[in-house]
Amino acid sequence: MAPPAKTCASCGRTIQWRKKWERDWDSVRFCSAACRRRGVTTVDAQLESTILELLARRASTSSICPSDAARAVGQPDDWRDLMEPARRAARRLVAAGEVEITQHGHVVDPSTAAGPIRIRRSRS
Repeated sequence: MAPPAKTCASCGRTIQWRKKWERDWDSVRFCSAACRRRGVTTVDAQLESTILELLARRASTSSICPSDAARAVGQPDDWRDLMEPARRAARRLVAAGEVEITQHGHVVDPSTAAGPIRIRRSRS
């Protein structure tokens, strides 16, 4: 029987248990070598706090787009480079139970969501 799934510390996606991790599952923090190299940077932490700040300024029923956080953190010309880091930050916040990711108003699994997403405060 596989142990419960974990969340990657870098990208926020679900880490699927693998037989090769059986002995050291407790120390597994990242889903891949790329995530282990990337880690969580100061920009990532800044995006997380910006998402929470933007949501705090809005009505409790409102949501934001990851681009709102990317624009707030990035420069006018390079905010698009921060779109994937903003999505990763949102997934980490979902794992922490602080926000939910939605598509068309319905909560979706952040590990498998493809396409445009919205971020809102957790309602549960």
